Amino acid sequence: MTERETLALQLTKARKRTLRLVEIDDAELRRQYDPLMSPLVWDLAHIGWQEELWLLRDNDPRRPGMLAPDVERLYDAFQNPRASRVDLPLLPPSDARTYCATVRDKTLGVLDALPDDDPAAAFNFGLTVSHENQHDETMLQALNLRSGPPLLDPGTPLPHGRPDVAGTSVLVPGGPFLLGVDAVTEPLSLDNERPAHWVDVPSFRIARVPVTNGEWQQFIDDGGYRERRWWSERGWAHRKQAGLVAPQLWNGDGTRTRFGHVEDIPADEPVQHITYFEAEAYAAWAGARLPTEIEWEKACAWDPATGARRRFPWGASEPTDSLANLGGHALRPAPVGAYPAGASAYGAEQMLGDVWEWTSSPLRPWPGFTPMLYEQYSQPFFDGDYKVLRGGSWAVAADILRPSFRNWDHPIRRQIFSGLRLAWDA
Repeated sequence: MTERETLALQLTKARKRTLRLVEIDDAELRRQYDPLMSPLVWDLAHIGWQEELWLLRDNDPRRPGMLAPDVERLYDAFQNPRASRVDLPLLPPSDARTYCATVRDKTLGVLDALPDDDPAAAFNFGLTVSHENQHDETMLQALNLRSGPPLLDPGTPLPHGRPDVAGTSVLVPGGPFLLGVDAVTEPLSLDNERPAHWVDVPSFRIARVPVTNGEWQQFIDDGGYRERRWWSERGWAHRKQAGLVAPQLWNGDGTRTRFGHVEDIPADEPVQHITYFEAEAYAAWAGARLPTEIEWEKACAWDPATGARRRFPWGASEPTDSLANLGGHALRPAPVGAYPAGASAYGAEQMLGDVWEWTSSPLRPWPGFTPMLYEQYSQPFFDGDYKVLRGGSWAVAADILRPSFRNWDHPIRRQIFSGLRLAWDA
């Protein structure tokens, strides 16, 4: 398959997913399920607007667009905080759909005319694919916070886990490894993943799998949310202010609410919907710590036998349903131990998919960082109040995820599909 065909396929897959998520009535699309989230109709038109700006207008907002300037401004994420978007005079859902379809028709025409040797143009298309898929995950977060009868089914079946992996760890011996990627090895990688550079990492141990709901219940039962000693000063202050007593969407009776479905909490599934502060406290209680993002990436991608990076934890082959839980179809994490064939060279499992994993690292640029086309993607967030999450979640599209992919959020956020993996000094 040519690069042009691959990009066309990825654009089509992302759009099908977007349209499935908005196959609900207009009133629902206009609702704001939580002040942290946009109405879904805002996300829909924003996806189209960003695609038009990047691919049809060469990222130049001064060029005339399909929308009037006063309408365009409604979909600028930096000008309009999420909490305010429900009050904006947004396009009606039918107009938003028509606008996105019109932009896409023109986009595919531009793609058809794309020269075979234009990596910069191909990158712009890849960025557009990534952007739409990331908004699809955001829309799933919103739908998960929605109150009322379910709009989505419970999700597709997942493989069974293994009972002997929770609580185990693997050794990652010390030594140098190549952190990050470049335009040659990963031409569609984002600016904060570049450039590749060598770092030396002391030996450490990392959990084979993420922390499970069952393990988290032990933390609760042992008074983890009541014991000040496990929490950082900021974490304890937030725990008290927010009244945290369990992961978000746990109901206190052994059940949880997931996309409107009330169900028993599966003990062998990775815990999700926790803040960084909760992850940090759990790690202290467990006699462990959170990995740095550099440690996490080494455990995920480095192959000590070859002295080189693997493209994915398991090797060079593309993700499949037998290797990782990605794409959003399951609507939940898989049981731990479900993907032994997806293990990294060190034996760490489920490092891509299932839950975003909090690390102890603040978001900072790698040495030699250069902004990409969309300068506001990473740069405004460096050295802010953000912690890095790694590994993706069950909601992330396989097309956009890499071991080098860096996500970040405020340490108080937990509407995201966030969990944790423990680490120890060796």
